[in-house]
Amino acid sequence: MIGISKLYCGTVEPSDALRYGRDSAQLPSHLLQFSTDKRPVVVWNITRRCNLKCIHCYAQSENLSYENELSTEEGKRLIDDLSLFGVPVILFSGGEPLTRNDLPQLADYAVKKGMRAVISTNGTLISKHTAMTLKNIGLSYVGISIDGMKDMNDRFRGVNGAFNAALKGIENCKSAGIKVGLRFTINKSNVREIPDIFNLIEEMEIPRVCFYHLVYAGRGSNLVEQDLSRDDSRKAVDLIMDATRKLHEKGKPKEVLTVDNHADGPYLYLRLLKENPSRAEHVLELLKMNEGNNSGRGIGCVSWDGEVHADQFWRHYSFGNVLNRPFSEIWTDTSNPLMKKLKEKSKYVTGRCAACRWLSICGGNFRVRAEALTGDVWAPDPACYLSDEEISLS
Repeated sequence: MIGISKLYCGTVEPSDALRYGRDSAQLPSHLLQFSTDKRPVVVWNITRRCNLKCIHCYAQSENLSYENELSTEEGKRLIDDLSLFGVPVILFSGGEPLTRNDLPQLADYAVKKGMRAVISTNGTLISKHTAMTLKNIGLSYVGISIDGMKDMNDRFRGVNGAFNAALKGIENCKSAGIKVGLRFTINKSNVREIPDIFNLIEEMEIPRVCFYHLVYAGRGSNLVEQDLSRDDSRKAVDLIMDATRKLHEKGKPKEVLTVDNHADGPYLYLRLLKENPSRAEHVLELLKMNEGNNSGRGIGCVSWDGEVHADQFWRHYSFGNVLNRPFSEIWTDTSNPLMKKLKEKSKYVTGRCAACRWLSICGGNFRVRAEALTGDVWAPDPACYLSDEEISLS
């Protein structure tokens, strides 16, 4: 996760993270990526069920009941363990998490255990009553997925009316006083709608937007040809940086992030070297604190059936099940060869990744994407768009 507004527009400085000692238990949410202990943010896919039919769904969700989901009591035991382990944030996801009637109960339980609770949702099920319920629980944030304007979004989401229903969900969250933001997955079909997304967050006064690079997992495995070329990826990141800066210059700053391609960090730094060298040095320090991709270290995933994964995209490999062992034990058990290697990825990546000057900042980027295309989990990430010159191979 690369904070474009934090880094490019200077809303965060290295001293901000240092002031809290860089301990995840003490850091506010917008600084968590700069922690030293890297206690994992845990994505819990509490259900596989979803009322939409998104063509890029990593969980391959359908609108039907699944029998192998953790019960409410099993979920509470999971939350107990995560709390004792020091997990700072639990992200309730799916499927569509709001198809589970006990989501408010589980989120409330997590908040009372001292964790920040957030949800990732398509927004279509957030009524005024639901929004007030989530507000009263103390939910920290609601991320609502929109992949373009009306026609584009509804095509990607597989259900007509999904866009308008998501906008209603956003309005209901705002009225209830819950921080809400957008989540947008970039691909060839919708990349031209990025300016429209910026217009939307300005007009609706939405404080946050995350732009996700495409990951080849689940139904997203069928969209490899829809991923941007290296040149188009650079143009998209430039567009996001330019639009973020314009909002700041207009006195309407928004929190803007890119996710799932840590080449964005060095790319932003190299651009700043030309535009604002003194700011670039602060950015480099923050990128070093961030350490790049943290799958298997700073982020983890528990599936609806209790299986533990390195992140929410790595469903083909489980480290164990929380019904048999606590998450805390599974996560720290480096007798598993893959878990051990993910904790120190830089020792094992190959090719241009191994020789890259930005390895300690990028963290080897997305291993699951490399494996999806090459069959080799340690091969270079095919979505890295930095040139050989930029990474000092030539």
